[in-house]
Amino acid sequence: MTLRPKTATALPLYVLCRGAQRLRAFRRDDNGTMTYPTIAFLLMMLGIGGLGVDFMRMERDRTHLQATLDRAVLAAADLDQTLDGKLVVQDYLNKAGLGEYYSAENVVVDDETLGRKSVSASVEATFEAHLLKFSNGSDMPIYAASTAEESIDNLEISLVLDVSGSMRGTRLSNLKVAAKDFIETMVANTEDGKMSVSIVPYATQVSVSDNLMAQFTTTGVNAFANCINFASSDFNTTAMPLSATYERTMHFDPWYRSRQTPLGNQHINNEVCDTLNSREALVMEKDETTLKNFIENLSAWGNTSIDIGMKWGTALLDPSTQPAIAALSTGPDVPSVFSNRPFAHNDPDADTLKIVVLMTDGQNTSQYFIEPPYRSGASDVFYDTRRTDYRGLSLYDEDRSSRRYYQRYTGDWESQPRGETSSNNYAVRLSYPDLFAYTSLQYVRDRIYDNAYYYSWEGNDFYGRALSSHGNWTKNNRTKAICDTAKAQGIVVYTIGFEAPYDGRAVLRDCASTDAHFYDVEGLEIKEAFKSIATSIRQLRLTQ
Repeated sequence: MTLRPKTATALPLYVLCRGAQRLRAFRRDDNGTMTYPTIAFLLMMLGIGGLGVDFMRMERDRTHLQATLDRAVLAAADLDQTLDGKLVVQDYLNKAGLGEYYSAENVVVDDETLGRKSVSASVEATFEAHLLKFSNGSDMPIYAASTAEESIDNLEISLVLDVSGSMRGTRLSNLKVAAKDFIETMVANTEDGKMSVSIVPYATQVSVSDNLMAQFTTTGVNAFANCINFASSDFNTTAMPLSATYERTMHFDPWYRSRQTPLGNQHINNEVCDTLNSREALVMEKDETTLKNFIENLSAWGNTSIDIGMKWGTALLDPSTQPAIAALSTGPDVPSVFSNRPFAHNDPDADTLKIVVLMTDGQNTSQYFIEPPYRSGASDVFYDTRRTDYRGLSLYDEDRSSRRYYQRYTGDWESQPRGETSSNNYAVRLSYPDLFAYTSLQYVRDRIYDNAYYYSWEGNDFYGRALSSHGNWTKNNRTKAICDTAKAQGIVVYTIGFEAPYDGRAVLRDCASTDAHFYDVEGLEIKEAFKSIATSIRQLRLTQ
């Protein structure tokens, strides 16, 4: 048998057993297991928390800086701002305790274009971090930038001005001063060709030029002036399409009794539709002198038709009249630069602001018109063309069996009209348009019909059948309709009650775009109203 030597490196059994016991004890012991992970987690939270706190501090400071910079450039871009834009921005930052961030090189002022001023400012600074540095972070950059622009882009303005009889005297004088100042302010702050202004003087009616009236299809005759009797449905839209047919206002006087010279040297001069060129609507003008001279030459008389003034004012802002404006722009009536106006409502490409400024010192009163049977055709009145006064008038009554002509001069019924003899005939049967153009309705009623029939019902019957009117209630409803339609189209409506009664103020307040767009003024306060409107029209906005 061979003997094998023992291995010298083998551990004793008791050592192995003891080691195994210690390993089993270590496995069962959990003291101190989370110490190191907890320390690591806390350090990580401290780093993240520090990062969050510093970011919150940075955003707070950045927001404060951005808001201050926004206010600064808005103030600097104001067209009324006379100080240098860079100094304005610096002053705002200094007063907010942020002057250290100001750099003149980072402020750009562009005011070379009339009616536009732009100011841009930017800040690039370093935010000093605190807690972030505990996690080996560093300071962070902070940025702020702002651009403000005040500009008057394309503007279409209708000034709808009350020139009724109650405006005589100081009211009209104060209106002229205020309106001319408004024109001066707007022109001075608007690039040439960007703003068109139409002025619509209104009283009982609104008169327009021959050239503008010729663009519309009308029925009826008026050889002296141009007005339209709108239907109720016309006030439900701002449009005034050239394809429609409108009723022309006749030339007549519903108020006075003295006019008595048919086909004489002078037609009636207290007419519903005004014949003065100075009271015709001025359409889309841009020249300051022309606009101010037109305002200066306004005169006051007649009733008050707010609804008709507003209808024409909005029609001149409605694209339906663009073909008419294009036609007028080929001549002296409208500047050629406005040939494509009025622009479409809410057209984003044109970037146009449409404005109505409606002013009155009163309330809607009666608007008169001639009923259809008396708008055309032959009347029952004959006229001796050799005369220029009532001596030439005769009234014909076909129902009489004989002596059918009442001669105003003799006061008797005769067998022929005045001016007709066996050898000559100077008697002309007048049409209704000719009769009413030279003889007032009341004179025809009182001195012809009533004299012929000894003040019986004949005169009043004629008068009641020939003449009609719209009153306050109807015209208030029409005003509301056209105002509501205008606002729905995006037209901004400012209204001015100039020493107006309660009813007039109520109509204007309802017509205005908002309560803030309505002005209730007296005396020279009207100047401040127009000034406030001019300021409001100018669009101040942030562009970045």
